[in-house]
Amino acid sequence: MMQKTATYLQGGVITQRNPDLCVIRVRIPAGVLPVDKMAGLAEIARKYGNGEVHLTTRQTLEIPQVDPDNIEAIARDLEKNGTPLGAEHDEVVNIIACPGTAQCKFSNIETYDLARRIDERVFGKDMPIRVRISLSGCPNACTSPVLNEIGIVGRIRPLRIEGLCTGCGTCAEYCKEKAILIRNGISELIPEKCVQCGICVQSCPFDLLKSEYRHYLITVGGRRGRHPAPGRELVTVETEEEALAVVDKTVYWIFRKAWSGRHLADQLDEIGFEDFRKKIREEFSGET
Repeated sequence: MMQKTATYLQGGVITQRNPDLCVIRVRIPAGVLPVDKMAGLAEIARKYGNGEVHLTTRQTLEIPQVDPDNIEAIARDLEKNGTPLGAEHDEVVNIIACPGTAQCKFSNIETYDLARRIDERVFGKDMPIRVRISLSGCPNACTSPVLNEIGIVGRIRPLRIEGLCTGCGTCAEYCKEKAILIRNGISELIPEKCVQCGICVQSCPFDLLKSEYRHYLITVGGRRGRHPAPGRELVTVETEEEALAVVDKTVYWIFRKAWSGRHLADQLDEIGFEDFRKKIREEFSGET
């Protein structure tokens, strides 16, 4: 039996159903790969695996059917390719993101660069529990941020320019939440129905709806799996730098407070989430 080296014990190495073989998971923040790195991964998969790869739900890639004796060699080749070993154990795992403003017409925030910056700060950090971080550019939430331990959603609060609305009804037609009514030839927002997606702002043919408050909503304690649960709202911030700082503080809080062996969702109250939320909001939004 081979000796389990430090590399073997890293989260990117996963023992298969057949314990004589391993799956190698790769670190790919936001699932974005230059084509030259894709070509390099193809060669590595041919060299060490069975010539196939698996695309995971966390926007990364796995190379199956790897002989454990080749783990050190494949780890070196992956590092050289710029696609190092990933994470799967009790640590911060691959950061995922939707295409954001780089590609999606519905997005309110840039996501790829933010995902990379979060990855640089916290990826692979040893934690008492597995921590998943997900970014979505809008409340359509294609990457299910609210079902991750830390979720970030880009939102816009719409503002109508008084006295200029023509009452054409385009914004009301496009609003999926039925949060806009046309009364007496004027559009009227129903705040309690609005999810701040920003579609109405984009739909106005006369450019009379503006963004009053473009921001990042950050949630904590979401859970996927057999008993899914939505995370709780932590704070909203206006800048990418503030979002990064909140993620840093949240990861550190989880590191210091969370208990091993339980989902974060099941222990939020025990580890003082409300106190943590109060401190974060006082620091970043001025709430008391």
